[in-house]
Parts: sequence; structure tokens; C-alpha cells
Amino acid sequence: MDVILLSVSVLLLLAGIAGCLLPVIPGPPLSFLALLLVSFTKYAEFTVNFLIITGIIAVLVTLVDLAVPVWATKKFGGSRYGMWGAGIGIFAGIFFFPPAGLLLGPLAGAIAGELIRGAGGRRAVVAGLGSFAGFLLGVGLKLAVSGTLTVYFVRAVFSAS
Repeated sequence: MDVILLSVSVLLLLAGIAGCLLPVIPGPPLSFLALLLVSFTKYAEFTVNFLIITGIIAVLVTLVDLAVPVWATKKFGGSRYGMWGAGIGIFAGIFFFPPAGLLLGPLAGAIAGELIRGAGGRRAVVAGLGSFAGFLLGVGLKLAVSGTLTVYFVRAVFSAS
């Protein structure tokens, strides 16, 4: 049973890292679930306090990730069109232009969204850059948390073996 839980935990960690880049998948909560699952095995021991704190951090970062792109888009004069464009752009970029599309897709999508809204060229680019900056900040926060949780996971599993 421990091997199954460990295997599922590893899959959750991988999904958590992927979820940091893909907006539909909640990266940090999946990484936290990996820690939680592996804590029920002989491979790792985490205190209840540690699990509570990391769980709260995972949820908070996920909530902050929802707010940061909105804030950055508004700060740079953008609209919902730019945010939607960035979201659509990441999916298009991943599927049609990997791996560069992961970065260029949201930027191009945000600019396209602002142009569709009717913003002028320069304004669309500035707003698109704001939306893109918010997206990158959110990704960075999620990667920092999921990466840290992954390090705790790996250290715990290898120190217990």
C-alpha cells in the first residue's frame, strides 16, 4: 500500500508542477496533496503543524494567483479581453508552438484580446504586457511553492529510505 501511495504522490507532484504552468490545473494544492498522501506512508513523516501550514500556503498562493493577473492587467490599463486572451494564448501556445509558445502564447493572446476590444496598437501592447506580467508573477509564485513542496517531499522520502 505504501508503494501505491508513494506512486500516486509522485504523480500528484508532477501534476502540481504542470499545474503551475497550465491555468486549469491547481498546481500548489496538488503538490500539497502529494505531501499529505506520502505522510501516510513509511517513506515520510511530516508534523501536523507542517501539513496545516503548507496547506494554508498552497491555498493562499492559489487565491493570490487569481488576483495578481487582474491587478497587473488593470495596473497597465488592460481589460478582461487581455486576460482572456492570455489564457487562450497559453493553450494555443502549448499545443501549436511548444515550448516557446508557453511564454509567447499568453503575450500574443493578451495583445490580441486588447486589439479585439478596440484598444489602439500601443495601448494594446502595454495592456498585453501587463496581463503577461501578471501571468508570469502568478506562475512564479506557484512554481516557488510547488517547487519548495517538492523539495520537502524528496528530502523526506530519501531520508526515510
